Amino acid sequence: MSLSKSKYCRGITCPKMLWLDVNNPEVGTEINNEAVFENGKKAGELAKKLFGENIDIPFSEDLSLMLDKTNEVIENNENAIITEASFCFDNNFCSVDILKKKGNSYEIYEVKSSTKVKDIYIEDISYQYYVLTKLEMNVEKACVVYINSFYERNGDLDLNSLFNIEDVTEIAKSKYYEIEKNINSLNNILSNKKEPNNPISKNCISPYECPYFAYCTSSLEKPNIFDLKRLRSTSKFKLFNEGIVSLPDLKNSGIEEKVRVELGYKDKKEDLINKESIKGFLNTLSYPLYFLDFETFQEVIPSLDKQRPYEQVPFQYSLHYIENDELKHKEFLAYPGVDPRRTLAEKLCEDIPMDVCSLAYNMNFEKSVIKRLANIYPDLKKHLMNIHDNMKDLMVPFYNMDYYNGKMAGSYSIKYVLPALFPDDPDLDYHNLEEVHNGSEAMNAYFMMQDLSGKELDSLRNNLLKYCKLDTYAMVKILEKLKEVE
Repeated sequence: MSLSKSKYCRGITCPKMLWLDVNNPEVGTEINNEAVFENGKKAGELAKKLFGENIDIPFSEDLSLMLDKTNEVIENNENAIITEASFCFDNNFCSVDILKKKGNSYEIYEVKSSTKVKDIYIEDISYQYYVLTKLEMNVEKACVVYINSFYERNGDLDLNSLFNIEDVTEIAKSKYYEIEKNINSLNNILSNKKEPNNPISKNCISPYECPYFAYCTSSLEKPNIFDLKRLRSTSKFKLFNEGIVSLPDLKNSGIEEKVRVELGYKDKKEDLINKESIKGFLNTLSYPLYFLDFETFQEVIPSLDKQRPYEQVPFQYSLHYIENDELKHKEFLAYPGVDPRRTLAEKLCEDIPMDVCSLAYNMNFEKSVIKRLANIYPDLKKHLMNIHDNMKDLMVPFYNMDYYNGKMAGSYSIKYVLPALFPDDPDLDYHNLEEVHNGSEAMNAYFMMQDLSGKELDSLRNNLLKYCKLDTYAMVKILEKLKEVE
């Protein structure tokens, strides 16, 4: 079989992953990389315009057609920009995102939708450099094209500012013999019918989330350290390498107190409650009290002025508030196709007065959105930053484990905390919502609205409003539960 650049990169990350891809893929679990692929596609298509007019090699399941077309274009053009130019040497296949032909010399450009150059990208383009060099092509330059996270759109897209180009030619050259050695090793592994016995390591989660992690850890005692939510992944692999795998192994491992609490309360029915700490948190709140939650979207290619790549752009909020012991609610949801930020920011300033206390769950997210709005709209900055500065975080008592039970499974996410506190309340069950059940679905629903009209549009908007409203209503109920322990 041919070894492509993606297979090569997966193989050097973990030979077992590549072997399973080829010989036993059904033991893997599905990983949703749709957003990553979509971002990569958008960045790739746009980057093709960086160098002007180009000749594209159409994709084909029959690789020979791509190879023949590439050869034809190269032979018939003294100078050309070729996208998806395809090459194969000794069953090692690659398509070059952007190939710049200048007489008898070439430049290769690998396009990524990331905002930094990762090590695996170097491996990727170094493999391409190897293949083309083996074909006796004079590759003068090898570069990684990636997204400039500091770019801010103003008017038409400035491609030269949107993309960064990093020259990695010397690194690619230095890896020539290493790649040749790796290719021989991977071919030997793939030709062997016996599954490789590669150890569990940090490569199980980086640079790819491995679909075979559950399969490779199936023989470990359950539960084990990889089931813990209060332990960083790096710490888990470090402990694993030290032979600390099962939960009893953790007793004398020096792990932090929160992990020990998580373990100790895993099967207990009673709640762990630190009344003094909870009382201290509640004393920081004042009334009227506002509960705020944003829904946002992200784009790798900014579509709006004053928008950056991957910036969280708010299009909706829900606002429950308690005033004179009465619970009230306000909300905002923009229509797609227009910049939602100014209207949202104005409405937020109208709905939340100055100098009042507001609550968010994981407030760093809400505060970052508000701060960005304040920077974009100087005339609203004073009010927006007043909201920002008077915000408290409802997550704190759960992050600190001042209120904890085993059903939270070590997590302080509201998606775990809420059902743990209210296991039998259908009004607080996100599964009972229609169409929109989480933030990703909310973002997709917002984009979908631009293609809908009439009853379909009204229905989707209504479901978006219900979802966001539950987020803040859930916060109200959680606060009530905290008050019960005073």
